[in-house]
Amino acid sequence: MTKRNKIIYWVATLWLALGMLSTGIAQLANAKEGQGGVDMITHEGYPVYLLTLLGVCKILGVVAILVPKFPLVKEWAYAGFFFIMSGAIFSHIASDDSISSVIPALLLLALTVVSWYFRPGNRKLTFVNQTGI
Repeated sequence: MTKRNKIIYWVATLWLALGMLSTGIAQLANAKEGQGGVDMITHEGYPVYLLTLLGVCKILGVVAILVPKFPLVKEWAYAGFFFIMSGAIFSHIASDDSISSVIPALLLLALTVVSWYFRPGNRKLTFVNQTGI
């Protein structure tokens, strides 16, 4: 892995981790009635308890991506981030929200893809040919 690719990976991964961690904590903190997160999630048509689920999943995903080893868990975390952010983008669009409300999810989706693409070899799944062929 080149030095340039390592820099791209770590910048994207740290920004992704910061974004997911901060939104995950905010979702856990705002899972009470009358909070800003509740207003947004109900406007999108989702139940309030989804805030708790999303918050916990984002925090666990950040841990999975930053901790060395466990490449299969990392793949699941990246996939989860991809689906969460894709769902957020489409939910905002379906609810006729302004483009400015889509940009944070779009940015986190882009960071997810860049971090996944540039991850080092020791953070990727490797498949061994079990048949001996």
